[in-house]
Amino acid sequence: MVDAVAAFVAWLGASVVVLADGRRGLALGAAISAAGMAVLALDVAGPVAAGSIALGGVVAATGRLRSGRAGWHVMPAGSTPRLVLCIAAALFALWIAAALTTGPGVSLRFTAMVVIGLSGARVLGADEAPALFSATGLLALAIALAAGTGQPPAAPWPFLAAAIIAGGVSWITPRIVRAA
Repeated sequence: MVDAVAAFVAWLGASVVVLADGRRGLALGAAISAAGMAVLALDVAGPVAAGSIALGGVVAATGRLRSGRAGWHVMPAGSTPRLVLCIAAALFALWIAAALTTGPGVSLRFTAMVVIGLSGARVLGADEAPALFSATGLLALAIALAAGTGQPPAAPWPFLAAAIIAGGVSWITPRIVRAA
């Protein structure tokens, strides 16, 4: 039951990153999603992996509060397609994770698919750098969660690398280039 709640929390955070344009919304989404992924990593890969994901998420959320549009800006005008994307991605990932694949780890498969899918969509559709960087950090954490939790005991390196990427990319301050 804890895994299912953690998977829902990870989806909720990734959805907030997709739906938000303001720095507070992006930071909150990154923190929520990282918390859900950290709980799943604790169960599957151990405390070092969970701590790495949690620390990467906290550093990413803190860094995101530095730049971007002030405020929350969750679901601004014209974000209905993004809301539909979040709901459809969750339903599709749940269907694949629960019905089409076998074995334990439904929550982990769901989380990996939905966070990678939503973060990738946000990376491709972002029109502002802070949203792009937030989604890139989540994408790194979700890929580490998917890659580092295979059958042999998980090594901490994918999780540590993802935490460094997520934390580092969130502290990038974009500068506006004006061609003249």
